[in-house]
Amino acid sequence: MRNEKLKMLPLFLVALLAVGMMGCGTSVPSGHRAVFFSKFSGGTEMGQVYAEGFNWHFPWNSMIVYQIQTQERKEDLTVLSSDGATIRIQVSILYHPNPEKIDSLQVSIGRDYYAVALAPSIRGIARAVAGKFKPEEIYSTKREELQLSIVEQLTTEMAGRNIVVENVVVRDVQIPAKISEAINFKLTADQEAQKMQFTIAKEKLEAERKRIEAKGIADFQKIVAAGITTSYLKWKGIEATQKIAESPNSKVIIIGNDSGEMPLILGGNN
Repeated sequence: MRNEKLKMLPLFLVALLAVGMMGCGTSVPSGHRAVFFSKFSGGTEMGQVYAEGFNWHFPWNSMIVYQIQTQERKEDLTVLSSDGATIRIQVSILYHPNPEKIDSLQVSIGRDYYAVALAPSIRGIARAVAGKFKPEEIYSTKREELQLSIVEQLTTEMAGRNIVVENVVVRDVQIPAKISEAINFKLTADQEAQKMQFTIAKEKLEAERKRIEAKGIADFQKIVAAGITTSYLKWKGIEATQKIAESPNSKVIIIGNDSGEMPLILGGNN
C-alpha cells in the first residue's frame, strides 16, 4: 500500500505543478494587447506592451488586457441649435486605444476610458458644434459639415489621451415638428420652382426651334421665288407643249398669243 502511494506521488506533484503553472500567466486574445502589472515591484510596467499569445508571470502579478480592434458606441444626444431649438441626434463613435500607448492609457485613465474620457468629450463637442447651425442645416444641408467638425475636434482632443477616433457618424436627427413641416414645405416649393424653370426652359427651346424652322421655310421661298421668272415659265411652257405635240394623242394646240400666257390645249382623246 505504501509503495502504491509512493508511485502516485510523482503524478500528484505533476498535476499540482500544472495547476500552479496555469495560474502563472495570462492569455492575450487576437486583436488585443496587454500591459504587465507587478504587485510588489513597481506596479505598471512602462514602455512595454505585450502582444497576442500566452505570457508567463508569477500568480501574484497580473496583466491588463485591452481590445485594440475597432469598437463602436452610440450616443443619443440632445443639443440646441443656433436659434435655441431643441434637437435630438444619434451619433456612432468608431474608436480604439492607441496600441503603442496602452501602458500610458492604463496609468492615466484605465480600461474604462470610453466612459471616463471619450463619452463626456463627444457630448460636449457635439453640443458646441450644433450650436453654430440652424435646425434645417443640421437636418439636411450641413449635416456632413457638422459631422466633420465633430470628428476633427474629437480626434484632436483624444490624441493627447492615447485614444484613436476613427470616425463619428451622425445617424439620425430629430427636430421639432413645426420646423420639420416648414423644411418639407420649403423643399416642396423648391422642387416646384425647379420644375417650372425646366418647363420654361423647354418652351423657350421649342419656340427657338419653331423660329429657326419658319426662317428656313421663308428663306427657301425667297430663293424659289427669285428663280421663277417670266422667261423661265415661257421656256418651261414651250418644253411642255413640245412634249404634248409629240404624243400620239389627238389634240388642238393654239400658240402665239401675245399676252405671254401658256399655250392653249384643246381636245385630248386617248
